This record gives sequence, structure tokens and C-alpha cells, in this order.
Amino acid sequence: MKSVSAEKKTEAASTARSVNERSAFQRILTLTVGPIIAAFLLSAIILMLVGVNPLTYYGYILERSLFSGLGLEQTATRMAPLLFLAAGLIVAFRAGIWNLGTDGQFLLGAVAAAATAPLLIGILPGWAVLLVGFLLAALVGALWSVIPALLKAYQGVNEIITTLMMSFLGVLLASTLVKLLFRDPATTVPQTRTLPVDDRLPRLFDTSISSGLIWGLIAVLAVHLMMTRTSFGLRLRMVGANPAAATHAGLSVPLLTMATFGLSAGLAGLAGASEILGVAGNVPANWNPAYGLMVIPLVFLARFNGFGAIVLVFFYSALMIGSESAARRLGVPQNFTLVLVASLLICLGLGEYIDQHKRKKER
Repeated sequence: MKSVSAEKKTEAASTARSVNERSAFQRILTLTVGPIIAAFLLSAIILMLVGVNPLTYYGYILERSLFSGLGLEQTATRMAPLLFLAAGLIVAFRAGIWNLGTDGQFLLGAVAAAATAPLLIGILPGWAVLLVGFLLAALVGALWSVIPALLKAYQGVNEIITTLMMSFLGVLLASTLVKLLFRDPATTVPQTRTLPVDDRLPRLFDTSISSGLIWGLIAVLAVHLMMTRTSFGLRLRMVGANPAAATHAGLSVPLLTMATFGLSAGLAGLAGASEILGVAGNVPANWNPAYGLMVIPLVFLARFNGFGAIVLVFFYSALMIGSESAARRLGVPQNFTLVLVASLLICLGLGEYIDQHKRKKER
């Protein structure tokens, strides 16, 4: 009788495990794989409506970004600032903070690095020039988040509104600084002084890949480990999950909120520095790649997981590089990538709704 009972328990456990595995697989399909496929199909329909063969368009993207040596190098280089931004957003979102001001923080960090580094050439060693540029960019990015952080921490003001407003102001301020205070007097087009190629971040393995890629990967992995394996990360997650319970547990919610803003915005500033000190060398007036808002859906698709974010950033970087070539060859507007991103956001929201509806029915 005991052996029969044990067999029944084992069978029940095995059945429960298979059900859980099937449920997890279905959630992955609904929340990640499904939205990606649906977004590509929706974008394909739009391409057909404007007279472009979607298979040809996607084929050019793959050929340019992944199946050519130069394209692969450009894809890897493009990843660097996106990885820093992903790291900053993972910190904020896991802590329950909606930092939507990363574009302003990114640009101001970029301007700080571009304005400082060229002036330090010949005064400090090359590595020190880069270090000062990165540190200053992180500091400026963090300082630009102080107002939303204070309003959220001590007044409970919705950070979505304040960070978006500060981002708008940051973009305008960055452009103004380039045109007036930090303008290169040797050029007719408004831009900052240019950091010489030899003084930028070193390249990897005799390729054109910026070593900013390595630092971006380190940033994402460090943030992932901090949020999942350290007591500080646990405290941040507690604040995001239930501020009242965190206060009851003796945690200083305002200080942790300020720390979250500072880390997230500082990493956004580092993203700007990696782009300037590793690739561009200067900041032209009115430059705004809007990387911050583009990375948000990638972080959500990755479910705030660092490893998943790395994969999706690589995927999106390849899409960006490939779409530039496809746009030139097929006459598609270069910003059609934004249509794909918008489709992805829509499909992501639908996937989330379907998943929530299923879970309610199960309960």
C-alpha cells in the first residue's frame, strides 16, 4: 500500500511539473516570442501596403547587419549605449520607478563628455581623459534626475510626468549648450570640439568594434547581479513592490528612491559618454537619437532580466543597422524602424492583456 501511495505522489508531482513547464512555455510565447512575431507580421502588412516586398526588406536587414563582417561590427558597436541604457532602466523598473527621462540624461551626459575630453588631451593621460569623461557624464545624468527624485521621494509626485518633462528640457538644454557654451569655434556647423580618433575608446581585436561594448555588457550583468543577488537590490525591489511594507520593515523609502533615480540616470549618462568617447567624438547641435525610449520595450520584453536584455539589444541593434541599408536600397523611410518598434509595443501590450486574462480565469 505504501509503494502504491508513493507512486501516486510521484505521478502527481510529475504531472504538476509538466503542467508548470507547459504554463511557463505558454507565457513565454504570449509575452515575448508572440509579440515579436506579431510585430514583424504587422510591419510586413504595412510594407506591402506601400508597395515594398517585406521579405526583401527583412532580407536586406539580415544581409547588412549579420551576414557581413562590417555590418556585424557596426551592430556590436551600436549595442554599447543601448546596453548602458538597458542597465539603467532595469534598475529603475525593478525598483518600481518609471524613469522615462533617459533621453535627456543621455544627451546631457554626452555633451558633458564631449565638452570635457578634448580639452584634457595633453593635460592628462589618455586613460584618465576617458575616465574623467565617463565620470562627469554619469554625474551630470544623475544630477538631472534630482528634481523628479525629490518630488517622487518626498511629495509622491508621479515620476512619469516629471521625468518626461525633464527629458524634454534636457534635450533642449543639450542643444543650447552645443550652440552657445561648448561650440567648436573652428567649425561653421554648431558642434562640440571633436575628440581625435586615437584618443577614443580602444577598438577590440583589430576591428572597428568599440570597447564600449565590453563596458556596456559589464554594466548590464553587474546590475542584474545587484538586483537579484544582493541585499541592496532586494531593498530596492521591496520598495518597488510595496512601499508601505518596506517602510514597516524599517527601510528608508525616500533615500532608496533617490538612490534608484541616481543609479538609473547615471547609467543613462554613461550611455551618452560611451557613444561620444567610443564612436562619434563630438555632439552636433539638435542631435537626439532617442535611444532611451527605444530601449524601454526591449527591457520589458526581457522581463527586466539582464541576460534577456543583452539578447534583445543585439537583436534591435542589428535591426537598426540593417534598416538603414534597406531604407537606401528600397526607398523606405529610414525611421520605419520606429513603426516596427510601435508595432512591438502594441503587440506587447496585447500579450500582457491576454496573459493577465488567462491568469484571472485560472484563479
